[in-house]
Amino acid sequence: MDTPDRLAGTATRRETLGGLARVALAATTWGTIPIFVRMVDAHPAVIVFWRVVFAASVAAVALTLTGQAKALFALTPRRYAALLAMGCLLALNWGLYLGALQLTTVAVAVLLAYLGPVLVAVLTPVLGSERFDRRLVLPMALALAGVVAIVGPRDLGIRSSREIIGAAMALASAFTYAGLVLNAKRLLAGIPTGVYMLGEYAGAAAVLLPAVLTLKGPATPTDWLGVAALGVVDTGLTGMLFLSGLRLVRADHAAMLTYAEPVSAVAFSAAFLGEPITAWTALGAALVVSSGVAVARMEPQPAIEAPEAVVEST
Repeated sequence: MDTPDRLAGTATRRETLGGLARVALAATTWGTIPIFVRMVDAHPAVIVFWRVVFAASVAAVALTLTGQAKALFALTPRRYAALLAMGCLLALNWGLYLGALQLTTVAVAVLLAYLGPVLVAVLTPVLGSERFDRRLVLPMALALAGVVAIVGPRDLGIRSSREIIGAAMALASAFTYAGLVLNAKRLLAGIPTGVYMLGEYAGAAAVLLPAVLTLKGPATPTDWLGVAALGVVDTGLTGMLFLSGLRLVRADHAAMLTYAEPVSAVAFSAAFLGEPITAWTALGAALVVSSGVAVARMEPQPAIEAPEAVVEST
């Protein structure tokens, strides 16, 4: 019988590229989130609840098919508590971001929220086991400049107290994102991906349950199709891709590739919602893609890597 995980030495170049490819594919798929959200006429908190419920179902099916369901009952109480806490942090992250979108401009919300990958890089030496990778400075600058171009430089002003609150929520979502990525990297050691996801989503659902009982939820077939797509595709399946890739690469490198999300969001919105792509948008996309290529071309450096990388067995 396969064990849930095995510890290996520093990931090979092939494993690293495979991990980065999974992260990039997950982030690209997340660009469909705005399309599915627009299908649903419900309170944001209720949308998030059903999103994690559907995603938890995907994780449960994966555990059953891989024969790893028993690993869920082998966790220590401390591990259970950690996973439930991650669920609370996940619910807070999504709630802050959706709230920011409602209170301030999309440009401000997106730009501040996408400081998350930068925070991951800065906090990796503090909260992680890896030293700061100075090679990320240029890709980070390119990615941030690209996001500014994509969201529109002219919409970055803050003109009211309402927008100040929204901006603060977006910035807070960046910090919660960094906490999620860095803690996920640590907690994945010894835990199968499906177990991690199921525990995290159960925690998020528990926190959000009161919202389902009091706020407007999905009612039409279109509503349910939207939340099902958000849960199954943009959370469950992509969550497995992202976490399996995160096992093989540095947390800060993985976080940098999530800048693919705003680029793909623009492309999907143009294709399915008829939103135009401007010259600024194209320039921003080119800058973000360039930053991702730069990260993918980085060779592993044993002097700054963690002593061991966690690789999940099949």
